[in-house]
Amino acid sequence: PFRNRSVEENLDLFKRMKGGEFPDGAKVLRAKIDMASGNLNMRDPVLYRILRAHHHRTGDKWCIYPMYDFAHGQSDSIEKITHSICTLEFEDHRPLYDWIIEKLEIYHPQQIEFARLNLGHTLLSKRKLLQLVKEEHVSGWDDPRMPTISGMRRRGYTPESIRDFCERIGVAKANSTVEMALLEYCLREDLNKRATRVMVVLRPLKLTIINYPEGQIEELTAENNPEDPDSGTRKILFCRELYIEQEDFME
Repeated sequence: PFRNRSVEENLDLFKRMKGGEFPDGAKVLRAKIDMASGNLNMRDPVLYRILRAHHHRTGDKWCIYPMYDFAHGQSDSIEKITHSICTLEFEDHRPLYDWIIEKLEIYHPQQIEFARLNLGHTLLSKRKLLQLVKEEHVSGWDDPRMPTISGMRRRGYTPESIRDFCERIGVAKANSTVEMALLEYCLREDLNKRATRVMVVLRPLKLTIINYPEGQIEELTAENNPEDPDSGTRKILFCRELYIEQEDFME
């Protein structure tokens, strides 16, 4: 009902919004585009709203804040972003992204949409992960159980394995779910090429070879990594008394 207001009246109301004259939610600033557009985002979208919220940088200086669609393109333009990579739900927002930048006559980045990564049985929502951190269900963002880069680093994932995983799944326009087994496979492939082989007995059971000479010790040579000839070799001692895993013993 207010699409035909004069520019002067709109500027006056916006100045009063900025000055804190109106309560939260009482007024909004909308762009005058096309109420008959087939794209709901182009039907006179809201650009600014009144919200008295404390900001982590500006404190309580502002009581009006821009909507995401209004700020998105300008932020990208100011930072000289060449390609703004978004998930598929922003595809319908791209016409508004372009419209605002064109009307402001500022540097124009290109918005591109792609399908988000979904890992099977894995929570990737930043909002829900933040809840886990705030409620102290985990020790922090680098908790080994968290699907974050820092968490995966603590869990033993190498940068090369994560890059290999990303190259294998590629970028797509269709939403899909990737199984965690593929990520684990990429890690095994990377570690297989570089990791030094060692042996460990977690639950030792002493074994005595009664027909082996007492006091005799043999040195056996083992490769540090069969996949990497340059990794060298190591000596393994063999004698009358050995230790095996308890589960490997049978009466």
